[in-house]
Amino acid sequence: MTYQPKPIDTSSVTLSDDLLALTERLAENAHDIWARQRMSEGWTYGPQRDDASKKHPDLVAYSDLPESEKQYDRNAAMETLKAIVALGYEVRPR
Repeated sequence: MTYQPKPIDTSSVTLSDDLLALTERLAENAHDIWARQRMSEGWTYGPQRDDASKKHPDLVAYSDLPESEKQYDRNAAMETLKAIVALGYEVRPR
């Protein structure tokens, strides 16, 4: 069996300025959740990833991540927001 990803079609979704601003906060939150999970598993900061000794260079504050890693988190957050909108939901502040 060959896996063929079939994500929700978000090609027609344009996020409002408010949701675009929310993307950055969600990206930071996603990083913090990831980091907390890794740390709970015994991972610590290391200048290079080393699975055997559980060292990872991205176990730093979001603001200290390389831009490429921030963009990875932003893309995931943005696509999640777009999927929510594509499925017919609204995201708005209280």
